[in-house]
Amino acid sequence: VGVVLTVLGVCTEFWVELDPPKNFHNNQTCLTAYYGLWKGCTKTLWVFDIDPERESCGPADLAGESNCTYFKFFTTGENAVMFQKTTEKNLNVAAAMLALFSLFLMALGSICITMTLSKEILFFLKPASICFTLSGVLVLLSVLVFHQSVLALLASDHAVPLHHELSWSVSCIGCAGAILIVGGILLLLLALPCSPWQKCFPPKQSSS
Repeated sequence: VGVVLTVLGVCTEFWVELDPPKNFHNNQTCLTAYYGLWKGCTKTLWVFDIDPERESCGPADLAGESNCTYFKFFTTGENAVMFQKTTEKNLNVAAAMLALFSLFLMALGSICITMTLSKEILFFLKPASICFTLSGVLVLLSVLVFHQSVLALLASDHAVPLHHELSWSVSCIGCAGAILIVGGILLLLLALPCSPWQKCFPPKQSSS
């Protein structure tokens, strides 16, 4: 479950949503933006489709015309510009690398689990537990670094006021990190030569 949620979160671009005031340009439409680790999207929404009590444009799941482009952090090294604000590419690249390394550790952990089930070698439970626990920690660190990159983006320019909120891809990543850490700890307990409860509470010998 943790692996599936991580792949879903890493591969989607709904990590954060940036919403300017819906009447900022006094038009019938407004522009919202959302992006993830690999690409960013802008979406044109009709103001009359937005909740009247909502001050900002959005949410991005409303019907509208989308335009998505991949970031050039990993090719030409260019920063992206959204609403006159510039991304901090070093933080974005760091978040992406942490997520990729986390996926690599998950793959290693899955191989160890497969070896344990097919060959019945309990030795592979320990490296599997280490891989899954570290992957959970790294994927949570990826979210923290990504959030710092969002804050750096917002602080780069103040010409356009923006409301930002983390989206469902981050929720998937957060749940995945918690599941992977708990799963890694449980695997480590299974890999112990005897149960920790037996060490703390040894069985009493019956008197003859």
